[in-house]
Amino acid sequence: MLLHGLGSSGRDWELVAPGLAAHHRVLVPDVRGHGRSDKPEGPYGVPLFARDMAALCERLGLTRVHVVGLSMGGMIGFQLAVERPALVRSLTVINSGPDMVPRTLRMRLMFATRMLLLKTLGPRTLARLIAPKLFPKPEQAVLRQRVEESIGANEPGAYQRATRGLVGWSVLERLKEISCPVLVLASDHDYTPLSAKKAYASLLADARLQELRDSGHAAPIDQPGQILEAVKGFFAEVEGTAREARTVG
Repeated sequence: MLLHGLGSSGRDWELVAPGLAAHHRVLVPDVRGHGRSDKPEGPYGVPLFARDMAALCERLGLTRVHVVGLSMGGMIGFQLAVERPALVRSLTVINSGPDMVPRTLRMRLMFATRMLLLKTLGPRTLARLIAPKLFPKPEQAVLRQRVEESIGANEPGAYQRATRGLVGWSVLERLKEISCPVLVLASDHDYTPLSAKKAYASLLADARLQELRDSGHAAPIDQPGQILEAVKGFFAEVEGTAREARTVG
């Protein structure tokens, strides 16, 4: 199950999903309030998004799922891993973390500024501001345009509710409960430093961390080949270990 980032959709994975489909059933849902999914009123948040994904798996009869999440999608993956451990066979988090608590003045200002921009200028203007940060290279003009179109197409109220629902979320204190194998993928040009990912990875029982080279926050778009190679190798490791355990048993 491939989970996208805030304000985006399953299109995040269109360069990755085909490479996984040869050996796995691939689910690429749009999270509530995003893309083609419904955008009901009421508060949004990571626990609600995770319940939606668990319900989708139940409806499809899936019991052991490799969860791969980018940014907000990684947060949903963490929530699933602590709330529905029997469902999550493995967890891959890309440029994400187990909390979104603004602990510094800089972070509080950043969140407040984004919410103000969303309320006053709307998703299209915000998209034009975000796109150059995600894809700063001159040769990435097509990717910048894609982000502007994708984020700009969000329904304003749903986007605001989704953004607001991330602030203050945390499962940091519950990381010790996660028993499934975890792969942390960290871009070398992500918004948060590699050291932040190393810090939370060290709290997990079974984690490995890999750096993505020449990559920004939206790694499945700017470095899909590295993502695919890392994820396929991780799945092979997890599934190989399971086969060995069955053989020994």
